[in-house]
Amino acid sequence: MSKNKGTLNIAQRNYEAGYEMIKHHPMFSPLVTHAYFYRNESGNLCPEDGWAVVTKGGTIHVHPKRKASSEEWAYVLAHCLLHLGFGHFKEKEQPSLWNIACDAFVAKFLSDMKLGQVPHELQNGIDIQAKNEEQLYQKMLERGIPEQLKYFGTGGTFKTDMVFQENEYRWGGKIDWEGCFGKGLTLAVSSAVDVASGHANFLGETTGKLTDPQKARSWFIDSYPLLGSLAADFKIIEDVLLCTRLDISIAAIDVIHKEIYINPAAGLSYEECKFIIAHELLHAGLCHHERRQGRDPYYWNVACDYVINQWLVEMQIGDFPKIGGLLDPALKGMSSESIYDKIVTDMRTYRKLHTFRGIGGSDIIDEGNAAFWDQRNGMSLEDFYKSCLSQGLIYHQEQMRGTLPSGLIEEIKALAMPPIKWDVELAKWFDHHFQPVEKRRTYARLSRRQSSTPDIPRPTYVDVGGDEHGRTFGVVLDTSGSMDKKLLAKALGTIASYCASRDVPAVRVVFCDAAPYDAGYMPVEQIAESVKVKGRGGTVLQPGIDLILNAKDFPKNGPILIITDGYCERLVIKRKHAFLLPKCNHLPFVPKGEVFRID
Repeated sequence: MSKNKGTLNIAQRNYEAGYEMIKHHPMFSPLVTHAYFYRNESGNLCPEDGWAVVTKGGTIHVHPKRKASSEEWAYVLAHCLLHLGFGHFKEKEQPSLWNIACDAFVAKFLSDMKLGQVPHELQNGIDIQAKNEEQLYQKMLERGIPEQLKYFGTGGTFKTDMVFQENEYRWGGKIDWEGCFGKGLTLAVSSAVDVASGHANFLGETTGKLTDPQKARSWFIDSYPLLGSLAADFKIIEDVLLCTRLDISIAAIDVIHKEIYINPAAGLSYEECKFIIAHELLHAGLCHHERRQGRDPYYWNVACDYVINQWLVEMQIGDFPKIGGLLDPALKGMSSESIYDKIVTDMRTYRKLHTFRGIGGSDIIDEGNAAFWDQRNGMSLEDFYKSCLSQGLIYHQEQMRGTLPSGLIEEIKALAMPPIKWDVELAKWFDHHFQPVEKRRTYARLSRRQSSTPDIPRPTYVDVGGDEHGRTFGVVLDTSGSMDKKLLAKALGTIASYCASRDVPAVRVVFCDAAPYDAGYMPVEQIAESVKVKGRGGTVLQPGIDLILNAKDFPKNGPILIITDGYCERLVIKRKHAFLLPKCNHLPFVPKGEVFRID
């Protein structure tokens, strides 16, 4: 058993090494960026005696169990990619003959390149007396398959390795494979010239003709005030090797060092570069790196991408990229936080989306913390980005440079306002549910001072409509082992103070971990002084909520406040409610009530 497992690991490592050889090759890197390599057993189109097949949409189905060297895998993958780059997916009267003709020319091309190692089945040598695939195809229609090419079509390495699957495009539109291959040829020639001259450009800067990303950056500085100031402060880095080391398939932004990485191998057009740069600049300007607050970086990036891309499409900035773009009209109008809450309830669907960084990657590079950034002139990095975007909005509107989505305008304006602290938001929740008790003076009940001067009548204050049994709410307190004691103390202390200020005499408290513990109605003073927490086991909150909902002595319109760290199951609460969470945690479902985050 261990021997087979070790053999499979070696086979997997050899395949990955062959893939890396092709991925890093300048001629094939644009094709690799746009293609999708599938090596799982389920749904694999590769036959048992084959090596790999490539579909019209760019998916390469690789044999999941075949053992080969890394050089052989490099040859096989390059063979499949060249079918795309040469534009071999054409409808022909004899598809099998056309596939053989294309295979022969691809094999000759790779033989001339001396790339990888030819598999054993193709080591007979190729002597093609034809100028191109079309001419060879016509000869085979007239005279049949030449003797030296018969192994291509009868049990050979590739057989029919081109599969015409329609409607398989995974990106924003049909991919120009021949254009990607042309881009690769250009990169290969440039790389060869740099190596020969000893001048390798690792920063992507040129002293001559501007590249498309640099032209796009200049366009923002000259013609688009909203993002012009941000664009002027960011540096564009174009380097295939550097992007490969950082696992950047298309683009990413380093918000700390103010750098935007654009992979030349992605083969972006000028208009696509404008869209990409605007996308990355909005990540920085809207401070998505700071607003993450402990959320998963990848899923948070996906949520922000959906919002940004929808705005950019409405603003008609550049062209939507053919790969890596996330766009869903069903999420239009939702905030990044709301989309994130939706995503985390279905992680399996969203875990392998292709962002601009790559599959499963985040294109926001912040190194985890921006606190070390040089605060020149007393301005933090976050304040700098907010200032740039706020000033850009003013210039954009003053110069009437076009309409902007209302959601984007509201979000930029919200950034300029200081955030509301959690305890202030919680106080508003209390004010909404517990209106101040109106008091009036009456002679029906004498004042306490009446005994000292019985000859002088003095009224006393009484509550109007002061049903103290109705002025209460339920608290479901998560007392599992993962809950922090300081969090519990801060939450209960704040609740006690607000209850006292709003004339709430008692609170129904239920401790809940693996089982509910009903503490009954606790006076506010008792909550403020000390509470003996019960439990500290697992986390099952629904029984505690059901206990309050079914309690006959609990008012029907009484709200419920759930204090938890978010490590709980999906909850069903058929009453007004709110959640109190630590700042960096989130719920595993979309909450219907308000959520307050404790610092």
